[in-house]
Amino acid sequence: MATEPANTEDKILDLAEHLIRKNGFNGFSFRDLASGIGVKSSSIHYHFPTKAELGRRVAERYTDRFLDQLGPLEEASADADAVLEKIRHAFELALTRDGQMCLCGVLGAESSGLPEPVALATRRFFERVSGWLIDALKRTDWGNQQTDRAIEETATRTLALLEGGLLLARARGMAGVFDAIRPERLAG
Repeated sequence: MATEPANTEDKILDLAEHLIRKNGFNGFSFRDLASGIGVKSSSIHYHFPTKAELGRRVAERYTDRFLDQLGPLEEASADADAVLEKIRHAFELALTRDGQMCLCGVLGAESSGLPEPVALATRRFFERVSGWLIDALKRTDWGNQQTDRAIEETATRTLALLEGGLLLARARGMAGVFDAIRPERLAG
């Protein structure tokens, strides 16, 4: 991880995110977190009384960071293909920065077995990212010529393609697989 977390809570969140992205939500324990950051399990419980609360917070923080990476909607390009490339790049960073999948893609695959707060936070990631993409596309020259349904369908296909591309790259153990994953061109 690039920067040293400032406090115990941040360290817990960072390690939990890493472990979820690597092993899934059920692939780690509070004991793993405690030994990973050098504290007692009771310290983990002090900050996060339940694993569900921890998972919810990790997913919410990831969502906020992902949307920060996309930037303010009003700064999104007026070119639809540039909007799609921006969101593709955000997903690609999950893979190239640390060789992992999108956190909420991992959680989404496990959603039927997640505690409700974690499943809701995961769903919220997809709603918020999809909302950003839909709104950004509506602001483009291409979007001005489309129906709301066509824009929503394009956003859904794009997110499915990108999450699926990350999954395929991870399953094949070849980050380069994602290089070929490109949303359909919309302009021209």
